[in-house]
Amino acid sequence: MTSAAAPLFETLTVVGPGLIGASVLHRGRRDGTLAKKLIAVDINPTFRERVRQLGIADEVTDDLAGAAAQSDCVMLCVPVGAMGEVAATAIPAMKPGAILTDTGSTKVSVIDAIRPSLRPDVPYVPAHPMAGTEYSGPDAGFATLFDNRWCLLTPLDGMPDTATTAITTLWELCGARTRTMTPEHHDRVCAIVSHLPHLLAFTICGTADDLADETRSEVLEFAASGFRDFTRIASSDPIMWRDIFLSNREAVLEMLSRFLEDAQAMARAIRWGDSDYIVDRIERGRAIRRSLLENRQA
Repeated sequence: MTSAAAPLFETLTVVGPGLIGASVLHRGRRDGTLAKKLIAVDINPTFRERVRQLGIADEVTDDLAGAAAQSDCVMLCVPVGAMGEVAATAIPAMKPGAILTDTGSTKVSVIDAIRPSLRPDVPYVPAHPMAGTEYSGPDAGFATLFDNRWCLLTPLDGMPDTATTAITTLWELCGARTRTMTPEHHDRVCAIVSHLPHLLAFTICGTADDLADETRSEVLEFAASGFRDFTRIASSDPIMWRDIFLSNREAVLEMLSRFLEDAQAMARAIRWGDSDYIVDRIERGRAIRRSLLENRQA
């Protein structure tokens, strides 16, 4: 269905049509509100062919500079470790006044990587849509991925408000709720709500895999819902999460240290039979779950 409202941009380029990028393209194709022309850029020929088959872009190419030159907005949806290199190719080709944005899960490291390539006539608005699944690639994307999910924007000092407003509008058109914060605060928040849970999931599944063969087979056979939830998270893209952990290492290590202290406290309570402490911790967990449900985030 095409909206009667004029599209936000004439041309929007999405670099990296994986889960996030393909979902933006799906939304843009479905609603017609993001841009008159949608361009998908990827170096992977299999991904490019799949995007063509899905019909979610008007142009599919591996020529990043050529796509950037005709775009009013370039959105980088590549792993955080590749942001700097990709931006260094896109920015010199961009038109004056065109907007650069990204979807990286860490912000301080991504901004630091992109900053050397910035031009005064190309505003840059960092963003992070807090949505996802354990799947990756063009087939993982879908138009409603961002509905009622948060997109966190971390605008830089000196950038025009019009650019921040445009990227805010883009994500709201994708169905997201938006909030702005500093890059440093973003990284600490995401370390506890996203990065640490993934680290724990990878570690728990690794622990299960290290068990003796007989026990490991029983883990897989009798896995309850709690363990299955961990395996779902642990099936996420390894390269992407390697880059996230290394890019946000200080905040991740800070939150991991706090978690280990709390885990040790729970271990002491179990050892000494401190039922009040155990119940209190469980009740706090239940309260957080209720808050997520009330906030439409679960």
